[in-house]
Amino acid sequence: MTKQLLLGQTLGFSGNPLTSDWADVVEFDSAGGVLIEGDRISAVGHAGALRVAHPEAKVTDYGDALISAGFVDAHMHYPQTGIIASWGKQLIDWLNTYTFPEEARFGDETYAAEVAGRTLDLALSYGTTTLTSFCTIHPESVDAFFAAAADRNMEVVAGKTCMDRNAPDDLRDTAQSAYDDSKALLQKWHGAGRAHYAITPRFSPTSTPEQLTALGALWAEHSTCLMQTHLSEQLPEIAWVKELFPDARDYLDTYERFGLLGAKGLYGHAIHLEDREIARLAEVGAAVLHCPTSNTFIGSGLFDLTGLARADLNIGLATDTGGGSSFSMLRTMAAAYEIGQLRGIALHPSQLMWLATEGSAQALHLRGEIGALRPGAMADITVLDLSSTSAIAQRSRKADDIWDALFPTIMMGDDRAIRDIWIAGERWRDRSASKAPQ
Repeated sequence: MTKQLLLGQTLGFSGNPLTSDWADVVEFDSAGGVLIEGDRISAVGHAGALRVAHPEAKVTDYGDALISAGFVDAHMHYPQTGIIASWGKQLIDWLNTYTFPEEARFGDETYAAEVAGRTLDLALSYGTTTLTSFCTIHPESVDAFFAAAADRNMEVVAGKTCMDRNAPDDLRDTAQSAYDDSKALLQKWHGAGRAHYAITPRFSPTSTPEQLTALGALWAEHSTCLMQTHLSEQLPEIAWVKELFPDARDYLDTYERFGLLGAKGLYGHAIHLEDREIARLAEVGAAVLHCPTSNTFIGSGLFDLTGLARADLNIGLATDTGGGSSFSMLRTMAAAYEIGQLRGIALHPSQLMWLATEGSAQALHLRGEIGALRPGAMADITVLDLSSTSAIAQRSRKADDIWDALFPTIMMGDDRAIRDIWIAGERWRDRSASKAPQ
């Protein structure tokens, strides 16, 4: 087995910098190394020591570039790739004007496959090695996404979006077909290679109580699966939920009463939460997913990151493409910082990097498997050039420490900042070249 030794500045974590002093949990080495054996990381340490211990390893020296775990996007919609950055609508109008007409096309397996491949390649170009995606009601859309990810050997989470009301006729299933299709798809894909299935009601307004009941029953039968949905994204949406479920205590209760609240639940946005909802999410160990570019682009509100962290909630970071306005987790980190500032909190660069890697992996119940620069983790790695543009370079040259050097890349970086990508121990550019038509 060939050993690969990557040299550069290395950044990892021993704990959560949102709930501990960041200086106590950061693992940084300005002359570090990452040893890869097969598809996993086997050692992380000082470059000199690793060179001596493993003289046979093939060395890739990135100089002063920063070696990090690959970014993990905890919530997005790959079928919305083609409508990203569409103008001028808030949530419900945006769904009706842009999202639903585009999603109707995904019964065409050729079209679904083309968009799935494009989405994954765009994500990789921005340093994202894991995506968590809603698909459409069409089983073909799910097959296309998982197949494209398998072709790239990427760790992904996805599921068939289920809707049986308040959606166009060509995007509705039924309680029974949602159960049957989701069960067949999870039996086909969950645990196949690096694929993880998430049972996926879009949100409670587009599912009848009968469909929510059926999906809750399916989750109880297949408890190793994740469940993903949306929660408390906009105030008009919350008012609509109250009209549709007049007996519910709050928005979260429209899931809880149907068996759709649990430790492996992923709740996107979660901006306007009530005290009971926060307490219940924390009690069961569920995850809320911060989608900052979407929350500002669609005008949803300001996520309370530090408050929810203090309440002991698991928190992941996500692009929410295409409601989110960027495929880049760097841009998403920058937006999280900006929202923090509006709430009176200046997030530290280490906290932002943790959210985009270990935090999102923990939310997906994949902590230690992805999103981590530590022995035993899959070798999904992103290498950042901290001087990728002239604007960033002139600022980073004045840096006093790694955080001063990294922060300009978080705030101004784009795909040019991605020096390299490794997927399951294989350099992505090498793998792409080997699979290109001859």
